Amino acid sequence: MSATLPFATLPFATLPDVLRLLVVPVFVWAALRDVRTRRLPNRIWPPLYAFGALLLVWETVRLWPLTGFEGRLFALRVAVSLLIVAPLGYAFWYLGAFGGADAKALIAIAIAFPTFPTYGVAGASLPLVETTLGVFSLTILTNTVIIGLAYPIGLAVANLAAGERSATMFLARSVPTASLPDRHGRLFEDTGGTTRSGLDLDALRMYLRWRGLTLADLRADPDRLRDPESIGETFEPTDGATHVGPTTGDGEIDDGGVDGSLESVDRSESDDPWAAAQFLEATDRGAYGTDPETLREGLDVVSRRDAVRVSPGMPFVVPMAAGLVVSVTYGDALFAALRTLGLA
Repeated sequence: MSATLPFATLPFATLPDVLRLLVVPVFVWAALRDVRTRRLPNRIWPPLYAFGALLLVWETVRLWPLTGFEGRLFALRVAVSLLIVAPLGYAFWYLGAFGGADAKALIAIAIAFPTFPTYGVAGASLPLVETTLGVFSLTILTNTVIIGLAYPIGLAVANLAAGERSATMFLARSVPTASLPDRHGRLFEDTGGTTRSGLDLDALRMYLRWRGLTLADLRADPDRLRDPESIGETFEPTDGATHVGPTTGDGEIDDGGVDGSLESVDRSESDDPWAAAQFLEATDRGAYGTDPETLREGLDVVSRRDAVRVSPGMPFVVPMAAGLVVSVTYGDALFAALRTLGLA
């Protein structure tokens, strides 16, 4: 008799579930790019939406007319994913908890993974832990949140290792001011002390590029450059990304609504330190919610201090990619924990 191979005891997966695995490397790539640049091209999301919708139609046709138990359960799970999980992405973005790419990524997850896939591997059925409700996009979201909690904990551990013990060690860390041009996040301080609404470092880069300065230039002569009369020729502020100057995350040139001059701006304004209001008027599309006072405070800080506190801000797509991998293999970590405690 021939021996039966362990991995032959279960079919690997249905064809739609196999195709869903193609979404995983896309999210891994997106996470790596987001860490490096904090920019994701908008063009990656529509194909994912279309791909997920195609698979959804495929399975709907297979189960049509959705009258039996399996069909009704499928319809319920899809409804929860599309009508609850997907709108959460928009809601979180609207409330400021998500960036635009994070919201689009969650919507893609909701469309591509409305129900639990099943993969037979080495005699085991993956994911190992399924929930009673069976909405896979919700499992990915909860796993993402759990993984995301590791980031502030890791930040606190790093701060403790550096000898810092404070109430804010979960939120920010001290870094050399000279390193800010290559960092992402926002200042966690202003001239008055700690603040959670400090200057966004992308806005700082936009301002420096608009003036044609480096941070070293700014720090070398802050008194003169603080005077709005020091404004000369201005330039495209770009979108503030670190990887390139004049391009957006889509790789397209973005002039930020700047005409390269300040002819229409009153240059005699003596109550506009750093020409902050002039900059924001010229960049009429905004600078990540920055107002003139926040910009002035941030510039005062980075021009005078050799080290500043920065809240790094981990992009949500990174734990989302990790949450997707964990969900496809292990399953729902929160449900497993609740079941262990007898709560599920």
